[in-house]
Amino acid sequence: MTSRPMTSRPMTSRPMTSRRGILSAAAGIVFCGCGLTGAAHARTPPARPPRVTVRGKRVRTVDVHAHCIFRDAAVLLGDKAPPEFSAVRNSKDAYIVIDERLKAMDAMGIDMEVLSINPFWYGQDRDLAAKVVKLQNEKLAELCAAKPDRFAAFASLTMQDPELAARELETAMKKQGLRGAAIGDAVAGVEFSDPKFHSLWAKAEALGAVLFIHPQGMPELAGRLKGNGWLINTVGNPLSTTIALQHLIFEGTLDRFPGLKIIAAHGGGYLPSYAPRSDHACFVSPPGCDPNIKLKMQPTQYLRQLYFDALVFTPEALRHLVAQVGVSQVMLGSDHPYIWEQHPLDNVLATTSLSDVQKSAILGGNAARLFGLKA
Repeated sequence: MTSRPMTSRPMTSRPMTSRRGILSAAAGIVFCGCGLTGAAHARTPPARPPRVTVRGKRVRTVDVHAHCIFRDAAVLLGDKAPPEFSAVRNSKDAYIVIDERLKAMDAMGIDMEVLSINPFWYGQDRDLAAKVVKLQNEKLAELCAAKPDRFAAFASLTMQDPELAARELETAMKKQGLRGAAIGDAVAGVEFSDPKFHSLWAKAEALGAVLFIHPQGMPELAGRLKGNGWLINTVGNPLSTTIALQHLIFEGTLDRFPGLKIIAAHGGGYLPSYAPRSDHACFVSPPGCDPNIKLKMQPTQYLRQLYFDALVFTPEALRHLVAQVGVSQVMLGSDHPYIWEQHPLDNVLATTSLSDVQKSAILGGNAARLFGLKA
């Protein structure tokens, strides 16, 4: 069977309407993506039918990689606010009305976004970070409650203090209706495989929380990543994710917590592209591996218990990702509103190696199952 492809239209741009009066349910919200620039998020994709079908059957599309920040968080941080907030202070176009966000989602054929906030607070004082996290989780919960058919969200966590983070996660899941948590790829140079995080992973496993790993780049490689091509993001971000996942695998974290539900951004970085090399490492160089860590499976097999967004840009790249990790582990991701992928559905629908059932699963079925979304 083949899918009925959506019609692709030439990309045009128009500035989003800028207003200070934002819906009360999301006052002070600003939507942004990885490395936000004012020019990037001020564009809306061309109009498309909001209803998506595969072979005439309605498919609810769920984007698990979409971002937002809140202006009030910048107020809390003051002069410690990160660069992404400068657009909020300096450009009125950074304040996006929720109605405009929904129009942009409709234009891309996205029914629901699972919102996340990239962790800009890991380097802050623990108490200040906790205030930022509390504010953000409250606002995310408020927004999702106001638009439950269009938005779900990952909580923020104060990862500098794993015990506090575990309590924040429990509050987010049990009282605020959030679906899990968005985390970086490391905290202050400490990998998530470190035993200090074991209590947090145990809590996440017990709660059934979904953890979305989003990279923070490789600042230690800033010198080598200078120059043309925005390599600190183009190379640094997928490399960060790759390293984080490899540590979770090789240090035995995924054996210790087999029930963890982890989504890796950007298709899992480079790991799925060259995963079989991992299976050979300890045989080729035993001194490079800890003899006290006995993995229960080959490293590549752990990819089948992780989840990945489909933000890999081409049908061939998506075909390979699915072949490596399994179609049940892949779900839609756009990085919206940053314009890495303005037509996230198109590559899924154009991947001829996928059946209609598989395409529907990636577009929304897998996410609906993972997050327990109501039909």
